[in-house]
Amino acid sequence: MQKIITDHFPELDQLSDESKNILETGIQITKAPAGTVMFSEGSECRGYVMLLAGTVRVQKTSEDGREIVLYRVEEGESCIMTTTCLISEEHYGAEGIAEADITVATVPPATFNHLLEKSSKFRNFVFEVYAKRMSMLMMLVEEVVFKKLDKRLAQLLLDRNNNQFEVTHQDIALELGSVREVVSRQLKVFERGGLIKLGRGMIEILNRSGLQTAAD
Repeated sequence: MQKIITDHFPELDQLSDESKNILETGIQITKAPAGTVMFSEGSECRGYVMLLAGTVRVQKTSEDGREIVLYRVEEGESCIMTTTCLISEEHYGAEGIAEADITVATVPPATFNHLLEKSSKFRNFVFEVYAKRMSMLMMLVEEVVFKKLDKRLAQLLLDRNNNQFEVTHQDIALELGSVREVVSRQLKVFERGGLIKLGRGMIEILNRSGLQTAAD
């Protein structure tokens, strides 16, 4: 088993020697630059994905062109959309785009299915990761359906590490599953309230406690 894989997914080091050999024989490690479309809606799944470096944004686009970020796959994580496609033998229902240069370990479908059937430890690894990611996705659904946009926007700004950062209104709209005009209108409300200062492609937080009140 290649050390780079077990460093990011230590659970795989617990597999039997036979299962490790099966995985080692089938696994493929590839790299792709930022901006690469890793998969698109309706495309066929090419294998179980484990991200070794970088970030992949998984998003869904509606018929009217609105986009929402479902989740991000970070270093040391796998993609539940891919797992779902492999298990159900269906095509992708969303789009995955590399946000940074990435390194990916891919387990071909035949190897994945063989290990699922043969190794209980590999099976537990796959479904434990799947369950965690699904819980995060359900939290997103609850936020989108039940939480008002102003609260979600305030929390999104608070989640930034710095008080001043570069971001477009379109990027924020994509994150929130909204449209740019609605986001811009709410940002203006925050600015008039002295919570933030807007610039060209930039937002500065002036009052974190006020934003926290808006988020709560």
